[in-house]
Amino acid sequence: MKSRDTDVVIIGAGAAGLATALHAHSRRVLVLAPGAPAGTASDLAQGGIAAAVGPGDSVEQHLKDTMIAGQPAVDANAATYLCDEGPSAIRWLATLGVPFAREGDHWSLHREAAHSCARVLHVGGAATGAAVMNALRRASAASNHIEFASGLRAVQLLRDRDGVGGVLVHDTTGEPLAVRARAVVIATGGIGGLYARTTNPLGACGDGLAMALAAGARGAALEFVQFHPTALDVESQPLPLITEALRGAGARLIDDTGALVMDAIPGGDLAPRDVVARAVHAAQQRRRRVRLDARRLRDGTVSALFPEIARRCLSFGIDPDREPIPVTPAAHYHMGGVAVDLDGRSSLPGLWAVGEAACNGVHGANRLASNSLLEAIVFGRRLGAGLARTPLRPLPGNGDLQIEPHASPAGVVSSEVRALMWRAAGVVRDGVTLARGLATLVNLERQVGRADCLGRARLLLVRRILEAALARTENCGAHWRSDARSGVLAETA
Repeated sequence: MKSRDTDVVIIGAGAAGLATALHAHSRRVLVLAPGAPAGTASDLAQGGIAAAVGPGDSVEQHLKDTMIAGQPAVDANAATYLCDEGPSAIRWLATLGVPFAREGDHWSLHREAAHSCARVLHVGGAATGAAVMNALRRASAASNHIEFASGLRAVQLLRDRDGVGGVLVHDTTGEPLAVRARAVVIATGGIGGLYARTTNPLGACGDGLAMALAAGARGAALEFVQFHPTALDVESQPLPLITEALRGAGARLIDDTGALVMDAIPGGDLAPRDVVARAVHAAQQRRRRVRLDARRLRDGTVSALFPEIARRCLSFGIDPDREPIPVTPAAHYHMGGVAVDLDGRSSLPGLWAVGEAACNGVHGANRLASNSLLEAIVFGRRLGAGLARTPLRPLPGNGDLQIEPHASPAGVVSSEVRALMWRAAGVVRDGVTLARGLATLVNLERQVGRADCLGRARLLLVRRILEAALARTENCGAHWRSDARSGVLAETA
């Protein structure tokens, strides 16, 4: 089997992976980018990036909003670091050329759900993620310590006696390659591709997290999956996202009778995402179709204020300036991931994780809107700087790594798995359905061959999510059990 060596291999080329690579400047860094250059979830991020940079705002208020949204599961140290470093991260991105919108001498700021004030920076209304990624790619391409390996898909982490010493990858023809490294970084994004309805790229199946769990790394908060309440309800995979900023600009959720969906719920249309998603889900359970009425925004029309959203709607025959937009909840963000400390260090020596694939507790049980891009940048910078100055493990010897010589190329997640996750671990869960899901999973596990390392790892991840959701019998943030021992459902009744 062919092999190659590097100091740091980063699996994933989104915002977290590239921020890490750029700051690991004293190391040889190999970035594995399996898909198209614009195929990451970071590219699709619409609403923007939150930071306390506006007049009248403060780091303390940003932290308070983050803690309230994430409920008791938030790690206070992680959240404090995130909010403290937010303004610095924005300045760094601006120096890289991200053209954040301005109003005179100040940043133009949107307000999104659960924020106490407008603090979300944006580019072109809803093109922030693409602008951030373009700037990060330009900077990475100009850095002589970073090499990109396109078209390589990681299928298995390579263990030695003490920890992780590399990764097994396949090229587009299925040819295997063993990449030995002194540090392996998981930056593969979220798990939305495991769900029948998602706003994530369909390739975002939690592969990095799955491989880490299969290698013996500890996971955390796996049951906490955020469902965005306003994905465009059309025949599409994935579902286009309708940014929360529309509700911040005055759009209202209505059902097909014209009734306001959020009228009797604290926070209204700008309540935390989990609350809004459950309200939309409850209306759908009553056989009502939910729409977002954006025909009377405060400062203009959708086409003028959010041209990307208008174009996306028009591509499906919907004119948002003239008619309400059909919406539905969809899997959007995973608060859980590889358990890491604030430096991105996992429970396995040699293995690190960052961004949505990691869990340092910063988001708790329910991520505050637009904190995800901020987390990717803030903790990517910290991890990269740490890798640059911290002594790394020596490269493993050729005979030290445990390599599966006949590992098969990675396949796609089956429709059965995606339907199972939507049914059992969706917006609202219950013990009976979760237990049935685990029973169904046993049959799916039997169908996966031993050589399909990644396929088995993905099903292990599904199992761990279902088990975690079954074990947590109380309601907490985005995890909502209709049969909970505590907590009430009055807000979506």
